[in-house]
Amino acid sequence: MAKSTKSIKAFAYLRTSSAANIGEDKDSGRRQLQAIEGFAKRAGIELAGTYHDEAVKGSDPIDTRPGFAEMLEALEANGTKTIIVETANRFARDLMVQEVGFAMLKARGFDLIAADSPTSFLDDTPTARLIRQVLGAISEFEKAMLVAKLKGARDRKRRLGVKVEGRKSIGEERPETVEFARTLARARPKGGKRSLREISAALAEAGHSTKTGKPYAPTAIKLMLARAPGRGVGNAAKQETQ
Repeated sequence: MAKSTKSIKAFAYLRTSSAANIGEDKDSGRRQLQAIEGFAKRAGIELAGTYHDEAVKGSDPIDTRPGFAEMLEALEANGTKTIIVETANRFARDLMVQEVGFAMLKARGFDLIAADSPTSFLDDTPTARLIRQVLGAISEFEKAMLVAKLKGARDRKRRLGVKVEGRKSIGEERPETVEFARTLARARPKGGKRSLREISAALAEAGHSTKTGKPYAPTAIKLMLARAPGRGVGNAAKQETQ
């Protein structure tokens, strides 16, 4: 029994640079489509649609072309991953625009094929290699600038005493609980100061408990009291043993 093969689907992309080449009596678009259809048939590729940018120059950036933008939306919507053009110049005549557009498509998981030379976008010419290196350097520069900006913002917040990373402390999330714990620690009931466990119990009785509804552990109480005026961590820990 022969194995069934899944057909590769692709969109045809046409571009005419001059309004003089547009119209039913003109053969530019028809010639491009015929070349693409012939290649697709030989390669066993099924054309799922055709998109055309009319009166669009080959030096115009890819993201400014209405037909190309519409095709990208369709690519994202139906899962097609391949674009076929008649020639590399029909995609873009300007080499920089061509390389930038190809890099954008590659990053989004799309394949670009020229019907007259299927490997043309992969050719490793000195000029193409230079442009790819420049694009890579620009990408690295933009990434480094973003990291530097984020670090600068964090440093400014730290200088202002704002916590910028890590889990929030109990004092940040529930300042009223911390203040009540300190009030309980300062109070002097009969028999001396309250221990950490006693403070925890009093907090729970007043409705101050953890997110899971349990009383705060003595270590958590110690942290609440550690920053209290006139009270150190050592004294708090000592109270826990009472």
